[in-house]
Amino acid sequence: MLLYKKRIVITGGSGRFGQVFKQNQKKYKFQFLFPNKNELNILNLKSTEKYLSRKKPKYLIHLAGLSRPMSIHDKFISESIDKNIIGTANVTKICAKLKIKLIYISTCYVYPGKKGNYTESNPLLPINNYAWSKLGGECAVHMYKNSLILRASITEKPFVHKSAFTDFKTNFIFHEDLIEKILKIINEKGIINIGGKSQSVYNFARKYNKKIKKISAKRLLGGKTPTNITMNINKFKRLTND
Repeated sequence: MLLYKKRIVITGGSGRFGQVFKQNQKKYKFQFLFPNKNELNILNLKSTEKYLSRKKPKYLIHLAGLSRPMSIHDKFISESIDKNIIGTANVTKICAKLKIKLIYISTCYVYPGKKGNYTESNPLLPINNYAWSKLGGECAVHMYKNSLILRASITEKPFVHKSAFTDFKTNFIFHEDLIEKILKIINEKGIINIGGKSQSVYNFARKYNKKIKKISAKRLLGGKTPTNITMNINKFKRLTND
């Protein structure tokens, strides 16, 4: 019974964030399960229900989906819709049926990116197809009241790029630094912005790589590119005692 109460299924265990969860799982008092696609296929309702019915987790953290490069969501729209919208809807259906708490990792890119400091209740306007696909997933999850949507701004450690935007602001936090905080708020419901300090990508990256080069988002992506995706994370900080 103790394991049942602390059992967490994580979809997308082979992805970047999923791998970090695997590497750090022994630090936390939970039993983490990382089903592969043959065990739990989010595009197949029967597969999803069969696995979750057998394992009986209390929580499911939904990481599976299509992410980078973001241009892939323009080139392969059907795959983006299948994995990020339909797959998330399938997971939501089964979690609702089996009464499993669902935690969905969304993105800060659902906000317009014009003025920054967005709160959870601000109007949304996804800045690209990736963000639209994540918002599509949010729509399904939000219908299930025993759920938590986390709008995140996360990146790998070490920072993988040789250059960073000086004129693009966000709330980057490393995957490994976020795990403990997510587990602290796992019993919350609704929507929470999660991330680190609001700052330019360059200022974030330079703390860990003094040699990183500067690059302009507006010059590279165009002058109309939204460049301030910063979120108000006061709710997140209060709940995690930061």
